[in-house]
Amino acid sequence: MTETGVVHGRFQIFHLDHLKYLLAAKQRCRHLVIGITNPDPTLTRTDPADPKRSLPQSNPLTYFERYTIIREVMAERGLLPAEFSIVPFPINIPELYRFYLPLDALFFLTIYDDWGRRKHEMFKSLGLNVEVLWERAIEQKGIRATEVRRRIAEGLEWEHLLPAAAVSVMKKLGIPERIAGLKS
Repeated sequence: MTETGVVHGRFQIFHLDHLKYLLAAKQRCRHLVIGITNPDPTLTRTDPADPKRSLPQSNPLTYFERYTIIREVMAERGLLPAEFSIVPFPINIPELYRFYLPLDALFFLTIYDDWGRRKHEMFKSLGLNVEVLWERAIEQKGIRATEVRRRIAEGLEWEHLLPAAAVSVMKKLGIPERIAGLKS
């Protein structure tokens, strides 16, 4: 077991498959650093491997909202605050990593597509220690936040795709009402 691990994602909206990823990484480290990518528009860049991920409609939740949701979900799962940290992760600006992340940590990835492969190569080229938790075909990805956002916008059922704490925080913060009508 490694001391510190890093995971990352936009978590736009944090769903059950995001939770599986975080918990798989947490099983391999004592302290998990959860990096929230695209933390704000000034730290968001387009990448040709997945240009849609930088669009405003693909990033409707603020950093603080995502932070709050993830913190509550991790607490709901029984993790103590000392077992994890949540930080901004400007994924497309590697020169800023040292200001947000422990660069000596083990960076955990899952790979489903060109974007995942691009991140893997980028992390390796930066000399980061990387472990791929799993690599699967895009058809095996499971829940997608785009689908959750679409369901919310169209008034369809969506709560069953998220951890209970995520649903609770989203409703408390009025996120479903804000997403209603957005195109993903």
